[in-house]
Amino acid sequence: MNPTKDLRIAISGKSGCGNTTVSGLLAQKLGIKLINYTFRQLAAEKGMTLAQVIEAAKNDDSYDKYVDQHQVELARAEPCVLGSRLAIWMLKEADLKVYLYASDQTRAQRIFNREGGDLQAIIDFTAMRDREDTGRYKEFYGIDNNDYQFADIIIDTANYLPDQIVEIIVNKLVEKGLVS
Repeated sequence: MNPTKDLRIAISGKSGCGNTTVSGLLAQKLGIKLINYTFRQLAAEKGMTLAQVIEAAKNDDSYDKYVDQHQVELARAEPCVLGSRLAIWMLKEADLKVYLYASDQTRAQRIFNREGGDLQAIIDFTAMRDREDTGRYKEFYGIDNNDYQFADIIIDTANYLPDQIVEIIVNKLVEKGLVS
């Protein structure tokens, strides 16, 4: 695949939608960088453990804001796939904005399959996390992450395997003349 320009693709979705998997596969297929900057990378840069960063972020909004802003800065620096919960809102100039959707039950089942545990506890935790994320995004940026209808493509990931989702995205890129 050959991008026809400095291609930037933004992919968003809630936890368990396949965002990380699809973003990585797409970046690999296109031969461009994957950007998925998280608390894990921030912890490594600061010489902290992930648990320390998560705990500090509970009382200091600057951790979340730094991660959100830094990944956009990284995305603007080179052709890439930016995979994050806020990518389609934060990288406004993205050449293609993709929203990956899955029902609450599908998302919880995927997390359960990946991490194990108690399915009902995962359903409850995921719902709580969604509420907290939505509130934080509205407070920080005025973003309603439940309003994604502006995305160029919305894909229900329950209906496709990751490789099939990548093909749908690639086909859209070809249709838009962004890759050949």
